[in-house]
Amino acid sequence: MAKWLLMLASLSGFTGVALGAFAAHGLRGKLPENLLNAFQTGVSYQLWHTMALIGVALLLLRGPDSALLKTSGVLFAVGIVLFSGSLYLLALSGLGKLGMITPLGGVTWLVAWFCLGLGIWRTL
Repeated sequence: MAKWLLMLASLSGFTGVALGAFAAHGLRGKLPENLLNAFQTGVSYQLWHTMALIGVALLLLRGPDSALLKTSGVLFAVGIVLFSGSLYLLALSGLGKLGMITPLGGVTWLVAWFCLGLGIWRTL
């Protein structure tokens, strides 16, 4: 599982940097400021939670097998897709209804952080 989480983190880090560069160089001046800010928020949160994925994977490599830690890693990845992905689509399409998905990603991350903490408490 740790290998898969590290591979996901690698993909997420790559796409996060690429999308950040795209926003800075390709979207500036082409999107309204509020949509550009939404896109950049997606990039920022994606990269922060990419680091969380790496942390979870390293914990899994270090310690005992933990279902809570595995769940945390999966939820971090799902949260990236839901939260950041919805912000990217919202910014590029202008469809405001996509903003309803973003909080689901945020809640997914909250549950991921809770599972991470509980998993650490129980296994370390």
